[in-house]
Amino acid sequence: MSDFLAEMIEERTRANPDFPALVEAALNRRELLRALAAERQAAGITQTELAAALGTSQAQVARLESGNADAKLSTISRLAAVLGKQIEFRVTDAPPKKRRPRKATGSKRRPAARASSP
Repeated sequence: MSDFLAEMIEERTRANPDFPALVEAALNRRELLRALAAERQAAGITQTELAAALGTSQAQVARLESGNADAKLSTISRLAAVLGKQIEFRVTDAPPKKRRPRKATGSKRRPAARASSP
């Protein structure tokens, strides 16, 4: 990894601790779309034919397949369906978040009042 890229990721992660997870999600979407592009090519379907089946333009299909568009899940599912495929979704545990220390503001918060039990 280049020093510039490592520095940029580190800087963005300091600003947003969720940044690495966002990058990973984007890379996973890109990998999925590239796999669908390979399926399209293996089926002998052109981008133009796929676009017609989806009701969109060839340019939009090209953007999707290259990962240069933020595709909705419904779009990805429709694209897969045209190719005779389906996308499987699953829910998994997220990795634990790293907590950033809070900056001291000088004022103390009072604990919330608790209701007494009868």
